[in-house]
Amino acid sequence: MSAPTPLPGALEFRELLEGLVGRQVNVTVRGRGVDPARGLGATVAEYVDDQMQLAALVVAELELAAAAGSAIGLVPAKEVEASVRYKELSASQIENFSEICNVLASLFNADGAPHLRFTTMHVPGAALPGDVAQWVTAHVARLDLDVEVVGYGSGALSIVVVPRT
Repeated sequence: MSAPTPLPGALEFRELLEGLVGRQVNVTVRGRGVDPARGLGATVAEYVDDQMQLAALVVAELELAAAAGSAIGLVPAKEVEASVRYKELSASQIENFSEICNVLASLFNADGAPHLRFTTMHVPGAALPGDVAQWVTAHVARLDLDVEVVGYGSGALSIVVVPRT
C-alpha cells in the first residue's frame, strides 16, 4: 500500500511560491481555513490521483489569487486593486493562478505517495461540486496560511488533503 498524500509545510509552500513569482513572499500560519462563501470568495483548485479520485485542494481568497496571478505575469499591482473592487479575477489572473496551482501539485508528490495532478480551478463565486465543497472547510489534514506577495497584496490560503477511502 502506498504512503498517504503528504501535507506540505508552510516553508515548502513559501519557497515554491516565491520562486514562481520572483518576489518576496511572507507566510504565517492562521487558525482557520478559507471559506469561499465568505468575503470576496475564493478559488478552489482540485488535485486528483491516477484513479481520478479527489485527493487534495488548494483554496485561495480572491485577493491572494489576484496578487499571485498578477505577480507571476508581471501585471501591474493596480490590477489587484481592480479585482478586489469588482470582486472578480481578470482572465490573465485566472490563467496565471491556474499555472501556479499546476506547479503546486509538486508539493503533494513524494516518494511512495500517490501521484497527484492539478485538474480544475473553480473561480470565486462559482458553485462547487458536492464532492469538492464537503472538504473545503472539513476538519482533515490541512494547512491554513496568511500569504503576502510583497508589492502585490495578501490573502488567506488553505491546503487540504482529502482522506483516502
